[in-house]
Amino acid sequence: MKNNVLKIIFVIIGALVGAGFASGQEINLFFFSYGIQGIYGIIISSFLLGITIYKTLKITSKKDIKNYKEFLEYIVESNKISKFKDDSKIKKYIIQVINIVVNIFILITFFIMIAGFGTYLQESISINKIIGSTILAVLCILILSKDLKGIVKVSQLIVPILILFIIIIGVCSLKNIDILNIKKYIIKINNSNWLISSILYASYNTILLLPILISVKKITKQNQIAKLSVIITIIIMILALSIYIAMIKIDVNINNLEMPISYIVSNQFPYLKILYGIVILASILTTAISLGEGLIQNICKNQKNKKIILIFICITSIPISQIGFSNLINILYPIFGYLGLIQIIGISRK
Repeated sequence: MKNNVLKIIFVIIGALVGAGFASGQEINLFFFSYGIQGIYGIIISSFLLGITIYKTLKITSKKDIKNYKEFLEYIVESNKISKFKDDSKIKKYIIQVINIVVNIFILITFFIMIAGFGTYLQESISINKIIGSTILAVLCILILSKDLKGIVKVSQLIVPILILFIIIIGVCSLKNIDILNIKKYIIKINNSNWLISSILYASYNTILLLPILISVKKITKQNQIAKLSVIITIIIMILALSIYIAMIKIDVNINNLEMPISYIVSNQFPYLKILYGIVILASILTTAISLGEGLIQNICKNQKNKKIILIFICITSIPISQIGFSNLINILYPIFGYLGLIQIIGISRK
């Protein structure tokens, strides 16, 4: 496999596997809370994400799309909304509204990453949340000043370790789980909303991924797209299942935990605690810089404004992140999941 393919895989996985994923909050909210149906949900979500990645890279490469606004224009135009097909002003308005909503979501998710970084440092080594959030904000300014090259370098270093660590936790948990406990867990939970939840997970991640997919188009070749999509689908599925399996061992109310995987590591695998700390902080960093890059690509018309906007976003994130990590995820992610469905439907029709 060419080194170029690995670079792209690590950048995309780094964007997907952030604080919400690596901490277990996302997996609990969208999958684990639905029992055995959550496993089906993980499989469906992974395939939806894979298809979206494939179609998006095909569109951006074929049409030489350079930014998110161009991508939206193409999707709206090509889907031919019959009611508005001859009204360019209304189409323009639709594109502007979607673009604003997406930028707001990316910004909020960036704030969530800053909050997650501060929360973990406070819980693990008693560093004040504000100090922890400030550390990540400064790192984002430094890395994002170097454009996509900075993201690729960070992702190449961090993401392989993250993937390996999560799989190790899943395998170790599977070996130590009592089969009777699994049966009790599966029987205990039965909720018909699991399918909606799995689709929402894929759809809100689509909002986050699109700006990054448009960025990596520069280093993606047409003949690599199918291979990339399949590999990313498999990796996401394995990582989500690994976290899901690990959470079966939690012996307290999981909804009271800010970071469920941190609890598992501390209680079941204390010898991995330091490594986990490095991994989760690194995963938060990779997602934060991916989000920051995507947002800047969307809103900056020229390089002159880039640094000012970057610094403003990072400084603003510090006070807002104090709202709370799990609160931000549980309230906002499902809402934006519904909004992301519009993009999935638009892309799937191409």
